[in-house]
Amino acid sequence: QVQLVESGGGLVQPGGSLRLSCAASGFTFSNYWMYWVRQAPGKGLEWVSAISTGGGNTYYAGSVKGRFTSSRDNAKNTLYLQMNSLKPEDTALYYCVRDRGGDYSNTFDFWGQGTQVTVSS
Repeated sequence: QVQLVESGGGLVQPGGSLRLSCAASGFTFSNYWMYWVRQAPGKGLEWVSAISTGGGNTYYAGSVKGRFTSSRDNAKNTLYLQMNSLKPEDTALYYCVRDRGGDYSNTFDFWGQGTQVTVSS
């Protein structure tokens, strides 16, 4: 069965960095576009980033562009999100998400359980 397991969240001071990881299993990881989606306390879901099957194409929300970098290691079936210059407004539960159709459809079928990122002094 498809599993997506995020890790790497935690408490960090403003201006700090974190790297999130998402270990994928149960499907051919290299065939799917992947995404990061977050949900801040009391708010709706926010699309953060997308990465193509080979990792050569990435897209970001305006709120994180220039600070966050998504990457993947298909040999390890792992998705990453490097987050730099973190701000308090980046505080959220971060989800690793699979594209429903494999290609860049921006619709999702499987979600991880999420990893909490808290940016606070």
